[in-house]
Amino acid sequence: MPSAHESELPTLGVNADRLAASLHESCQYGSDHRYGKLSTETGMARLSLDDSDKAVRDWFLQKAKSLRCTTSIDEMGNLFAVRRGKNADAPPIMMGSHLDTQPTGGRYDGILGVLAGLEVLQVLEENKIETEGSVGVVNWTNEEGARFPKMAVSSGVWAGAVPIADAWNLEEVTPHEGTAKTMLQELERIGYRGEAPASYTSNPFAAHFELHIEQGPILEDEGRKIGVVQGVQAFKWFNITVRGRDSHAGTTPLYARKDAVLVAAKMIVAANAVAKAHSGLATTGIFTAAPGTVNTMAHTATFTLDLRHTSDAVLATMLAECRAAFQAVAAETEKGCDVDWTLLVDSPAVVFHQDCIDAVQASAEAVCARLPGAETKTLWKPMISGAGHDSCYTNLRCPTSMIFTPTREGISHNPTEYCSAEDCALGASVLLGAVLGYDKLRADRGDFENTSECA
Repeated sequence: MPSAHESELPTLGVNADRLAASLHESCQYGSDHRYGKLSTETGMARLSLDDSDKAVRDWFLQKAKSLRCTTSIDEMGNLFAVRRGKNADAPPIMMGSHLDTQPTGGRYDGILGVLAGLEVLQVLEENKIETEGSVGVVNWTNEEGARFPKMAVSSGVWAGAVPIADAWNLEEVTPHEGTAKTMLQELERIGYRGEAPASYTSNPFAAHFELHIEQGPILEDEGRKIGVVQGVQAFKWFNITVRGRDSHAGTTPLYARKDAVLVAAKMIVAANAVAKAHSGLATTGIFTAAPGTVNTMAHTATFTLDLRHTSDAVLATMLAECRAAFQAVAAETEKGCDVDWTLLVDSPAVVFHQDCIDAVQASAEAVCARLPGAETKTLWKPMISGAGHDSCYTNLRCPTSMIFTPTREGISHNPTEYCSAEDCALGASVLLGAVLGYDKLRADRGDFENTSECA
């Protein structure tokens, strides 16, 4: 059996048709929101730990076992499939992403990363490649945070950043019948609460590589094929509550009002101005008002605020300016209102490990060099991720990087989300090369003399 570094990367390649077929086969579980006539022209509604998620988990484990992988499940329901290498006692290189989706999600967000990982293992298996260390795939539970409201919660537990009791006690927020279920209840209901601890100390990785659609328009707009992800921008989520006074719409003069909705609207405009001034981002995705009648001004308005920037320091400045602007708006609008902030998520900027970035870049250069147009244009691009991923948490405990593929019109978290079969295969080929390159690096620097490299 040849070793990985004895085989030249260009002689190995993923099977684009097989990868596409496997991806769409997995999407039979939870498909929804048809937008076209073809069987693949649907979105997805596979919420974490629902019945369709159980079905695709069963499917994943069956696929992994057919590739002679050792499979395991931890107490957060994270699924691991590992193909044995020469040095089986050393921590494996893991390729990871997620199989859960948004309620109106697409077929590629997260799903591509898991299925590409299985394709990489299949390429290694059919070519009888023996890697120096073991290589595997992980499906992280509830990355989306769409059903249980904390994104990437299970990789966070694995990394020791989220207490498992907090994760288990998360209650679902999506529509349900009767009493809201917790993560622990649903893990047990579908039979995916494993016995193994969800911890990097008991289940260490040598590295973590994640292939993902870009979820934005940059690669497509620039005519490039691969994003070499350097890190993830910082973001903070808040729930803002504005309290005024409900009174009659026809009898209360404007100057006498404590209009919570008007004040909240001015705050959202102010946040947008702050974001523009610092080349950052500000988003309000949820807005509610009470009591909610046409002819009564609201006594309370609540809205979410998502602030993002590539720099922690600039994000802190944006937040300070938003706080000052909101306070001024609350005090100066007619009779004034009170404003309260509640922090929901605080995710600092992430800088990925240079060794992993180098492995991805070397593979991207090799793969893209064979494409039409490569002689006149660089078809890969260094990028910062605008969205959070499980890799943000794995980066706390082992070398990590990501790979982006183009997303049609930049649309994601939408049923029409799309990445062509050719672009999916290119991303998977870069993933294959990055894993083999990092495996060779481990051998060259003598990592297998010490198997506790991620502890």
